[in-house]
Amino acid sequence: MRPTGRLHLGNYMGALHNWVRLQQEYDCYFFIADLHALTTDYADPSRLQQNSFEIALDFLAAGLDPGRSVIFKQSDVMQHAQLHLLFSMFTPLGWLERVPSYKDQQQQLTGKELNTYGFLGYPLLQAADILLYKPDFVPVGADQVAHVELTREVARRFNLFYGPRSNTTAAHLEQAISDKEKMAALEGEPRTFAAVLPEPKVLLTPSPKLPGLDGRKMSKSYGNTLLLSEPEADLRAKLKTMVTDPARVRRDDPGNPDICPVGDLHKVFSDEETIAKVYDGCTTAGIGCIECKSWAADGIVRTIAPIQEHRRDLERRPSVVKDVLANGKDRAAKRAAETLHEVEQAMGLA
Repeated sequence: MRPTGRLHLGNYMGALHNWVRLQQEYDCYFFIADLHALTTDYADPSRLQQNSFEIALDFLAAGLDPGRSVIFKQSDVMQHAQLHLLFSMFTPLGWLERVPSYKDQQQQLTGKELNTYGFLGYPLLQAADILLYKPDFVPVGADQVAHVELTREVARRFNLFYGPRSNTTAAHLEQAISDKEKMAALEGEPRTFAAVLPEPKVLLTPSPKLPGLDGRKMSKSYGNTLLLSEPEADLRAKLKTMVTDPARVRRDDPGNPDICPVGDLHKVFSDEETIAKVYDGCTTAGIGCIECKSWAADGIVRTIAPIQEHRRDLERRPSVVKDVLANGKDRAAKRAAETLHEVEQAMGLA
C-alpha cells in the first residue's frame, strides 16, 4: 500500500482484511510502497516518513503478523529500484501507455504534473516489486488484474531474451522476437525457453463495494473517507452527512437499500438481523435515514474497535513497529538479492 496517510475503511475491506486471512494459508510479503508514493507526490515528501509509520501501525493493528509474514518498507530494499531499472531496458513504451490507470489518473489528478517517467513507469516498478519474490500468486481485486498481466508479460519477455536455451543464437532470438513465436509467448502458449522469472497468477480476492460519504468510491482523493482509526464520535458525526437514496426526500418517502450508499455499508458491517430491519424499515418508510445511519455506525464501530485498541497499544511502543520493519527489511532483502543476482547473471552483468 502507498503511504498517503492513515488507512480508511475502503483500504481495510478492499485489501487488508483479506491479507490477514491469506497469511494463514501462504508465505506472504507485505510492504509499504513509499517509492510508489513519489510517482504522484514527488513535489512534497514532507510527510512520507510519518505516513509510512502510520501505515505500519494499521498493518499490525489489523492483524498482519510478522511471525507469519514479511512486512517491510519498499525503499529499504533497493533491489526493487534496481530490478525496475533493468526491466526498463527491454520493456516497450507502448506496454506502459496502454495501462488503463495511466490516462485515467492523469485525468482525475489534474492538479498534479504527471508527465514524468516515474509515473509512466510505475506499473514496471510494480512488476519488479512482484517478480523479486517469484510468487505463485498476487492477491488483487478485479481492477488490478491488468497490472498483474503486465507483470506476466514482462516476465515472458525477460525469459524470451535471457532465459537459458539450447542451440539458440542471437540471430535466431532476434527473429523469434519479431515473428509468431513472440506472439505465442505473449499469449501464454508452450515455449522452448526456461523461465528465470516464473509468471505469477492472479489470486482474485473479494472486495465489497464500499462507498464514501458522497456515494462515490471511498478514496482520499475525493475526501470522502472514514478512517480505520476514526474516533467513534467523529465517525458517527461523519456518517450523519452521508448521502442516501435520492428517492427519500421526505421522512415518509420509502427507499431502497440496494441503491443507497448507507445500505452498502450495512451489507459489509451489519449482522443479518440489522440488515433485515433496514430493508423492512427503509422500504416502508418505517425508519428515517438518521436511524439507519446510526445502525450502520454500530456495525462499523463493532468491527474496528479491537483494531483501534491494538493500534493505541502500538502507538505507545513505537520501537516495536520499527523492529518489525527492520526485521522485514533483512528478510526481504535476502530473498530479493537472490533474484536480482540471477537476473544480473542472465543479462550478462554478473
